[in-house]
Parts: sequence; structure tokens; C-alpha cells
Amino acid sequence: MANRPLDGKVALVAGATRGAGRGIACMLGAAGAVVYCTGRTGAGHASPMARPETIEETAVLVDEHGGEGVAVRADHTREDEVAALIARIEAERGRLDILVNDIWGGDPMIDWSAKFWELDIAKARALVDQAIFSHIITARQATPLILRRNAGLIVEVGDGHFNGYRGQLLYDLVKSTVNRVAYAMAWDLHGTGVTALALCPGFLRSEAVLGHFGVSEANWRDAIAKDPFFAESESPFFVGRAVAALAADPHLHRKAGQALFAADVAEEYGFTDIDGRRPAFHPMFDRVTAELASRDGDLDPHERFLVLARYMQIHREPAHADKAARLATKLGLTDLGPGLGPTEARIATG
Repeated sequence: MANRPLDGKVALVAGATRGAGRGIACMLGAAGAVVYCTGRTGAGHASPMARPETIEETAVLVDEHGGEGVAVRADHTREDEVAALIARIEAERGRLDILVNDIWGGDPMIDWSAKFWELDIAKARALVDQAIFSHIITARQATPLILRRNAGLIVEVGDGHFNGYRGQLLYDLVKSTVNRVAYAMAWDLHGTGVTALALCPGFLRSEAVLGHFGVSEANWRDAIAKDPFFAESESPFFVGRAVAALAADPHLHRKAGQALFAADVAEEYGFTDIDGRRPAFHPMFDRVTAELASRDGDLDPHERFLVLARYMQIHREPAHADKAARLATKLGLTDLGPGLGPTEARIATG
């Protein structure tokens, strides 16, 4: 029982076809849960992202990890399909204990070079519908079933808890909104026994990322030569173990409304990735950019990109005010004003 703390629990992982969703579904199964694995790509339905993975494959992997996987094809932007999914779970299991909203599929829709005045509005509308409203629809339909037991967990899978800019307006909008949705749901759920929070992986070794680097999970370390940050990457099972650990915590309510990194959850609960490591991508990124900021001489374009990315992440964080000021100095950002400047500049003028 100690190794299967979620025996008897029922979970829904929305967006379980690949990546973090697949890893989460597998690790919930390993902890003993029945896991409904949903997404748009199933047998006979091609992936909109031109990927080979299917929800049926995910369900089989859940079984192989010791759980019970159930594949259900559903488009989470369609409320009727989500309502039918929840009705099926209720009819077959009579309960729902864990909801994970990992619906994304937005990579082909993000043009990282586009400023907001260059955006394709049709793609922007589609992404907001696909990656934000799908979460709200799914939570709206699933939560009444979770509430019947006065206990449970709702996880919004996001991308970092920093209040700064993520480098592209659409990506920033979606990922910051996912965190905000978790926070707002936590308030609405206060006193019910159900906890909502956001959870963020680090440098995720998804199927697409492995393919981009030309490696597999078996030899992923070969890609470190191409990108040193890959040394602190994590498998999708790492964030999966984070969800399983949170779901098994009897004091989970204390984390309501937070946006957590999987690595920080691992530190607290004492688990590792499947290779026995405990990845620490964000500390590495912080260390490397701090070293670049303290180095004499000019930054090359890639180094400047890294330092600016870190600055935009942390400049609104009071705890990182000194670091942000050093990064801004190295970048020559002396005229930003209180809105874009380091926190201390905002305080000084406010």
C-alpha cells in the first residue's frame, strides 16, 4: 500500500497523448490509480501536430506501470464531448479524485519571432480556445463529480511561476493564465476539501524535444553537447511523480493556489526522476546567467538572449531584485522605467 498510495482513486488526465500528460498518467497509474487518458489523437484520428503518439498507447503504458489506463478520445474545446466523458466516468467508476489539465498542443501556433502587432489573429483565437477555455470547460464539467467526496486534486500544468514575460505574447498569455486559473479555482474551492494548484515541469524531454535533438530517452545525454542546459532536463515521468506525490499528501490543502516547480516538489517529497537524478534546470539557468552578467566584456547574441530571458522572468519578483538589477546593468537596460525595470526601481518611483 505504501508504494500504491492512490489505490482506489480515479484520475482524469486531459491531454495525455504525449509529453507531460503521458508521464503524469503513467505515474498516477504506478501509484495505483485508474487513469482516464484523453486527447484528440486516437486510433483512426490523425494528430493535428503530425505526431505518431495516441491515447491508446498512453493507456497501455499506464497498465504497464501497474495502473489501469482507459483511453477516451475527446476534444476538450467541445463542452458536449467533455460532459459525455464525465458522465462515462461517473457511470463506470462513480467517482473522480484527480483532474489534470495538460491540454496544450500549441507549439505549431507560436511564432517566437512575431511581435504582437504581427500575430495571426485566427491562430491566436484558436490557441486561447484550445489551451485556456478547454481547461475551464473540463474543470467546469469534472469538478461537481470530484466535490461529491469532499476531497481531491485539480492540477493545471503550466510553465513557471515567475510574474515576468515569457518572450512571446501568446505563449505568455496562455501560460500565465493557466496559473491564474489554478489560483482562482483554489479560492472557489476553499473549504470544500478539494485543492487546485498549478504545476510546472522544467526542461522537459518530451517526444518532440528528443526528436529535435536527434536522441531517444535511452541516449538523451548525447544531446548535452548541443545544449549544455539539457544536462538538467527531466523526463515526463518526473512531473508525473510530482502529481502522484501531491495527490497522496494528506496535507495537500496547504498548497492550494500555488504554482509549483516539479523539482521543488521532488525536493520536498524526496523522489527522483526515473534515472535516479533530481534535475535542477532553473538553478542552472540562474547560475549561468548570473555568471554571464558578472563577466567582463560584451555578450554574444546567444548569451544576450539568455540573460535577457532570465531578466524578463524575474524583474518583477521582489526576492530577485538584486539579481535583476545586475542583469539589467549587463544588458545596458537603463531607461526601462518602473513598469519594465527591476523591482527596486519600481519601488523607488512608486
